[in-house]
Amino acid sequence: MKIVKPELDLRVDRALELPMYLQICQRFKTAIEQGHLRAGDRVPAVRALATELNLARGTVEMAYRILADEGYLQVRGAAGTVVSPSLPQPAILKPQVALAGQAQPAVTDHDGKAPRPLQMGLPALDAFPRKVWNRLVGHRLRGSELARLGFPDPVGYDRLRERIATYLGVSRGVACLPEQVFITTGLHNTMELTLRSLSIAGDALWFEDPGYILARLFLQNAAIKLVPVPVDDNGLMVEAGKRLSPSAKFALVTPSHQSPLGVTLSLERRMALLEWADKAGSWIIEDDYDSEFRYQGRPLPALKSLDRNDRVIYSGTFSKAMFPGLRLAYVVVPLSAVARFQAVSYNINSGCPYLFQASVADFMAEGHFSRHLKKMRLLYAQRRALTQRVFQEVLGDRIRIDLQAGGLHMLAKLAAHEDDITLAERAHAAGLALNPLSRWYIKAKPRQGLLLGFANVIDEKDALRLALKLREAIT
Repeated sequence: MKIVKPELDLRVDRALELPMYLQICQRFKTAIEQGHLRAGDRVPAVRALATELNLARGTVEMAYRILADEGYLQVRGAAGTVVSPSLPQPAILKPQVALAGQAQPAVTDHDGKAPRPLQMGLPALDAFPRKVWNRLVGHRLRGSELARLGFPDPVGYDRLRERIATYLGVSRGVACLPEQVFITTGLHNTMELTLRSLSIAGDALWFEDPGYILARLFLQNAAIKLVPVPVDDNGLMVEAGKRLSPSAKFALVTPSHQSPLGVTLSLERRMALLEWADKAGSWIIEDDYDSEFRYQGRPLPALKSLDRNDRVIYSGTFSKAMFPGLRLAYVVVPLSAVARFQAVSYNINSGCPYLFQASVADFMAEGHFSRHLKKMRLLYAQRRALTQRVFQEVLGDRIRIDLQAGGLHMLAKLAAHEDDITLAERAHAAGLALNPLSRWYIKAKPRQGLLLGFANVIDEKDALRLALKLREAIT
């Protein structure tokens, strides 16, 4: 049984004419109507709340009696008082009805709640080898040395850094030493580490337009000047970036699978980007977030593999290859910057949990990681084709899905007269986690489309159910 959440404000205002017991009633009703208190939640004992509010016990007792009489609370004797499980339906539904009519934030899926259908950024959670993973974690947990109970190394567990360096050399063509690999909790942590190590206030950063929206939100709050650079079918338009800000200190790119359009940065533009960085003394941050999953031929080599002048900072993650709850990622930094990154790591980072780092190292060392990736490529190719076919058939001319070579999401393009934000809000209200493409643009003319993840669409029946639900929501 849950206790009432501590952030709830149940204080009374002694300056008001409204009696204090009625103020308490109103505070509880508001908390229930706004969803802060839910059916079955336990509320403070009369004596405890009276002490907290510096009121007579009888005042709180009267408020609780009124709330119980009106059906908001249920008194269970020694078991305490709870929000009534039979709370009137309008009170339960009120926050949901209000939310359905409000504009949704740009991204609402990273909220700690259960994943929703078609959510972007999720691998196939049903296909992850949990038994193997649980065995490895359990083994590490049982065999933990006393020293491992202390603070983890801020730069990362040495065995995991070694495994990542080996893996990147084989699969991504990135030649690096373990000392160049730093373990982080995700792209935000990687960006913070990078900017604190290499930037000064006011530095300019090329950012793909449209580009990864969560990175944009982070960078807009950093002491850096964001320079939106347009993207076309060949990726970042390097010449446009040079016109807009020729001496920018950074460029953040997603060359293998552009986020969100899914295109690949052409070889010509890769070489042009590297040449610009070398001449300008700039840094390229390569976000290689889901490059393991390419369905036409082998995964493309990383931009970092073409870097002959050590200007690329390579960022990878286990969120897509394994599962996002790990909160483990990594960054490969140029040799010339290792000392700076190490110093900053010890200042801002207390390290990622040893248990998960060691378990991932074991997962890789025993061959489970490579086998899992191979299995997922085949599975995702099937689910991708299935989702595209069924959604195209059900929604007809309303959408157009052109499959890109890789990735875990697809873009359903809409006609120019459509309003993708409104359609996405309707889909959210129906329980589908689609994202409107237009919100990912900054200055470039936005295109209308719906971004959806296909990795967890398990079969044709599931695809048909979701496609019909989407059709009903946006019709």
